[in-house]
Amino acid sequence: MDMLIHLNDWYPVWLSLRVAVMSAIIVTITSLPLARLVEKKRFWGRDLLEAAITLPLVLPPSVVGYVLLVLIGVNGPLGKLFGRFGYSMVFTWGAVVMAATVVAFPLMYQSARAAFASVNPNLEKAARTLGAGELRIFFTVTLPLAWPGIISGFVLAFARALGEFGATLMVAGNIPGQTQTVPLAIYFAVESGDKATANTLVGIVTVFCFLLIFMVNRWNKRRLH
Repeated sequence: MDMLIHLNDWYPVWLSLRVAVMSAIIVTITSLPLARLVEKKRFWGRDLLEAAITLPLVLPPSVVGYVLLVLIGVNGPLGKLFGRFGYSMVFTWGAVVMAATVVAFPLMYQSARAAFASVNPNLEKAARTLGAGELRIFFTVTLPLAWPGIISGFVLAFARALGEFGATLMVAGNIPGQTQTVPLAIYFAVESGDKATANTLVGIVTVFCFLLIFMVNRWNKRRLH
């Protein structure tokens, strides 16, 4: 049996990488202002908000997928909204991105908040005394100092999105050439007895994730020294 997967079977790899990149970018853009707000401000409901943000991290992926299915299904609030524009999110690659984004968001948020918490507030105060506005302080003082933690969060979010399975299966299904990601392809390859495809995909993902973590660790060590 040929141990290499066919050209058409590489689609799950490209889809997974594209989804992981898009999801990591989305969660980074959306989590940074939220993490900054929660870290610096004290307001009523702060703990409730943090619990809600972290919830997808501890819930079973199938539960997260079911909630998303209720939201974006034909009779769901978001599903009805999309329907007005003649678009259905369920069983599309957009649903794959949504599922990956939701499950990866808590990891990026927690990393970003920890990164912002590590920034010395005296440096921000010094910038204020020099007349810098809050937006300028964020981009010239806070963000550069918090950057290593943000990079780590981005990598974690990327890896989590790359390995998402349960929620994706619930809202996007397993449609070869459309919504089939690497985890789904591996699962159904094993189910059908196609060990060659399963072994190849497992090897690709394992090596890729190992190299990604290895490079981030090396970068952190060089930065500290």
